[in-house]
Amino acid sequence: MRAMMSLIDASMLASSNRWLDALPGPAWLLMDLPGQGLRLQDLNQAAAQMLGRPAELWRGQPWQACLDCLPAEIREAARGADIGRGLACGAWWLRLAPVPEESPSESTRLSLFSMWPQSPPEHQPVALAAQASAAARADQDSFSYTVSHDLRAPLRVVEGFARILKEDYGRQLDGMGNDAVDRIMSATARMNSMIDALLSLTQLSSKTMVREPVDLSLLARLVMDDLQCIDPARQLELTIQPELMTVGDPTLLRMVLENLLGNAWKYSAKGELSQIAFFAEQQTGRGLVYVVRDNGAGFDMRGAERLFSVFQRLHSASEFPGTGVGLASVRRIVHRHGGEIWARSEPGRGASFFFTLAP
Repeated sequence: MRAMMSLIDASMLASSNRWLDALPGPAWLLMDLPGQGLRLQDLNQAAAQMLGRPAELWRGQPWQACLDCLPAEIREAARGADIGRGLACGAWWLRLAPVPEESPSESTRLSLFSMWPQSPPEHQPVALAAQASAAARADQDSFSYTVSHDLRAPLRVVEGFARILKEDYGRQLDGMGNDAVDRIMSATARMNSMIDALLSLTQLSSKTMVREPVDLSLLARLVMDDLQCIDPARQLELTIQPELMTVGDPTLLRMVLENLLGNAWKYSAKGELSQIAFFAEQQTGRGLVYVVRDNGAGFDMRGAERLFSVFQRLHSASEFPGTGVGLASVRRIVHRHGGEIWARSEPGRGASFFFTLAP
């Protein structure tokens, strides 16, 4: 399930990037979050090249951090009072414009900071940016409908037959049988929620992320209970710090823990005793940091920069199964929550994944 949803997430991200990459110059899509100011939701490759770092390292970062990496003349122009109407800067035309929204959100507003080659007035970026935004919405709506329809159809079949099995034959099943049916029905309901959450990430203007109190300790224990049911004979030393509370989207944060704890479970499977821990610690300059640690296979830190990229794996599929997209999805969710994620490891000495979440 995690692999399927992560693959969908990666495909959606590629779809949402398409219109930005079609623009003739660097472009940054900004979201205005209450209490956090402007943050970078997305950018095209031209913008990433100007900033000097891969695009995936910038998503979710404060806009001020991006401005600090731009050339001085562009940075100063971007802060100018006339940037909303557009102004010339060397060979470029700069403009910060709101992204047209079909269903405006009171809590999140989007704007596009774009750089266009100097051109005649009829080709200035005001109309072109609006056209690009409209094309993006149409493309995302079509893609979202296809994904939602194609995924929900088989889920409805699984859920329907599980419900028939429960209602018509539940009395003939023992406790383990009924528990298995309950888990099937719970998993299909959770996957429907996951589809909703992932599709909401592609709706740049019409949907907002849910923010409510979340007990990460409880989510971690539920995830580990599911994993232990798959392999109850596994020798496990599990440590989960209690009462780790935060504010965020519970479905998306569960996906974070499913991927991180699932990886800890997978990569520690070959030892005699799996040691997995989830806890939080205060780190200087970062504040509260959540940690998922294991004593598994680990990896070489020389490949760590590829760890959160789509389809990049540090172990062969024959050694450890997987699609190589789960961590890319995790980073996107963490960025959506205003946080960061990184890892430390040594081959054969386990791995530690660290992530933060905006308060």
